[in-house]
Amino acid sequence: MEKPIPPRLRVAFVSSCPEAWGGSEELWARAAHTLATAGYEVLALKTFLDPTHPKVEELRESGCTLRNLSAAPALPRRLLNRLKPATQQFSSSDLEKKILADNLRRFLPHLTVVSQGSNFDGIHLAETCADHGHPYILIAQKAVEFFFPWGPNREISQRVYQAARRCFFVSRHNLACTEDQLGMSLPHGVVMANPYNVPFAVSVPYPNPPDETPLELACVARLFFFDKGQDVLLRVLALPHWQARSVRVTFYGSGFDQAGIAQMAGLRGVTNVSFGGHVADVAGIWARHQALIMPSRSEGLPLALVEAMLCGRPAIATNVGGIAEVLEDNLTGFLAAAPTVAALDEAMERAWARRHEWEAIGAEAARRIRTLVPADPVDAFVTQLLAAVPEQLTGG
Repeated sequence: MEKPIPPRLRVAFVSSCPEAWGGSEELWARAAHTLATAGYEVLALKTFLDPTHPKVEELRESGCTLRNLSAAPALPRRLLNRLKPATQQFSSSDLEKKILADNLRRFLPHLTVVSQGSNFDGIHLAETCADHGHPYILIAQKAVEFFFPWGPNREISQRVYQAARRCFFVSRHNLACTEDQLGMSLPHGVVMANPYNVPFAVSVPYPNPPDETPLELACVARLFFFDKGQDVLLRVLALPHWQARSVRVTFYGSGFDQAGIAQMAGLRGVTNVSFGGHVADVAGIWARHQALIMPSRSEGLPLALVEAMLCGRPAIATNVGGIAEVLEDNLTGFLAAAPTVAALDEAMERAWARRHEWEAIGAEAARRIRTLVPADPVDAFVTQLLAAVPEQLTGG
């Protein structure tokens, strides 16, 4: 961090993640941890806060104050709300905005960081910052190409993005996509990298399989059809030529659709798949697998791809989000033109034909990714965060 810490600088972090914890929260959480241990006053406000979650406990131990944005109102108030006409009832978003406004009024942050899992799901929270005069920055961890804000939400989204001191995106694709969806340029938009869960200099020997041993592919992603496209992969694996090949796929991660994946595999007669659960030892995954398979429909810049490349593994991935910004087709991996069965099958065919080159392709992927992501993404982000603090508030 290059900028000196003004005395008792206050930073608030706000997360709109609709789960107890999500991978999209790593950036804000690690930045909050860094600032708290460096002497800042840090307030973290999160939807669906689980006080027993290990990540939440880490933040608390670092000195962060945590508040739940999804706290339910008292029973009498909930009952009274139900008696009102539908147009007058408060929503969960209304409650989150009120809790946020009350906490920001007491804390008076010099800067608020609003972290979104996508690019519009935290707009109501950033709107609260704007309406109450709190300087803020936005983080967008993903952009879905076919999702456009509409009606009053469009004008609110435009105003919120315009008023932000910085707008951070994880890929050039996501920045351009958001500009198209808003119908306006974002000159204060910045592309930054997420923290990854392996050392920058990690080295994982390539696991050369003995003859007749199946190739092991890892699909590392949230178990969620809508974004991650596991159904597309299952349809490819159900094709006769893939049924005849010696290859196995392990789905790593957790999510709502584990049962759906298992049931679809059973329906399609796909028996060469299994579940590995959520694994903290990412390098350990790549000690056992030869390549990453990523059939996503929407992405920011997936951590699983960056981590696989750092570990020296090629990837077979759909050309969505920022994937093509780091994965060079036929050189560091294999790009499917779209998240469709035909396109993914075509990319997997090219990869299969060159499977004896995967170790060399993975080595080039490892070299290439180290030219594209910083060695310490959190420090890089914190430096930019500090630069966004209004100087008139800090005496700078």
